[in-house]
Formats: sequence, structure tokens, C-alpha cells
Amino acid sequence: MPPRFISRQLSRPTGPFARVMALLMNRHNANMNAFAVQHLELTPSDHVLEIGFGGGATLPSLITGASFVAGIDPSTEMVKRAKNRHAAAVTAGRAEFREGRVEKIPFGAGSFRKVCTVNTVYFWQSLDTGFAEIYRVLGRGGRLVVGFLPKEWMDRLGYPADIFTSRTPDQVVASLGLCGFTHVRIERPQPTTRWNVVVATR
Repeated sequence: MPPRFISRQLSRPTGPFARVMALLMNRHNANMNAFAVQHLELTPSDHVLEIGFGGGATLPSLITGASFVAGIDPSTEMVKRAKNRHAAAVTAGRAEFREGRVEKIPFGAGSFRKVCTVNTVYFWQSLDTGFAEIYRVLGRGGRLVVGFLPKEWMDRLGYPADIFTSRTPDQVVASLGLCGFTHVRIERPQPTTRWNVVVATR
């Protein structure tokens, strides 16, 4: 089982280890992040929200491909890092980063055309609460992309159950439907790929 310290750092990087955790997350999640961004199908007029951006691996692609990018993350250190790394975009009003969690997204209803989140559903208090909040901040016809490692594989990693809550694809799809999302589908680059990227429409 991974040490509890590492598990807690993965859920919310803090202190002097935050930078190291950011680098590790970016490297480990690179393929899933790239695949998730691909399925956002960004356009130059899009307003995009990333929930739990962590090390910020997707942010350069989002900022390049969209009109405005917002990000929320529970980690103070990750928010500061994003603001520093993308200071020009923040100053130009094309990016904004705030501390926050999916259960209470600090943006108004219908603020975004696209929302993405990768490897965060394990830390949500409730799938239904999280997806309901995402539904609120998405405009009609907006797209949500969710990347995660399903329960059957997540459980084999041995993360503490009080920090990580494993999710099955069926649970994610059912919750999306309950919250009003439509055209829900699961995408993977190869049939043997263990992680899933779920695409849904508001």
C-alpha cells in the first residue's frame, strides 16, 4: 500500500513536496490528459474550466486552444504555481485560477462551454454532487470530459479507502445521467487501455 503521506499529497499537494508531486502527476497522467483534451474538441471561442488541474499539464493546451480558461484546485501551492506559470494569460484576462472543490464551484451558472477533469473523481465527496455542480456551470449543449482509472484497476494499487474512493464506469455514467447529462459515452485510445475518458453533453 502506498504510504499515507503520498496518498494525501496526491489528493492535495502541500508544502515543500508540492512541486515534486506536480511533476510526478504530470508525467504519470500525460497520456490520459492528452486524450481528455483531444475529446474536448476546443474552439477559439470556448470558455473552459478544468477541475483539479494539479500540476497543470493540460493548461498550456487549453490556453492555446480556447478564449478563456479557468481552473480550480484544492491545493494552494498548485494554484500559486498555475498563476505564476501562466501570468501573461492571467494578466490578459484569458485565464483565472482559484482554490476550490467540485462540490462548490466558484463560478456562475452557464459560465463555461467545456469542462474537463482528470483523476479527481476519487476525491469527490459525491459523484452526484460534483456532476450537479458541473451541470450548473456548463451552458446548454456544453461538453464535459472526465478521465479516471476504474475501480477494478484502482483497487489493485492499494490506496487508503478513507482518502481514495474508487469509481466504476457504471457509477460514473449513471450519475451523469441522473444529473441530466446526455449522449454519455466512454472513450479509450485502445481496447486494452485501463483508464477511461467519459464524454457527456449538458
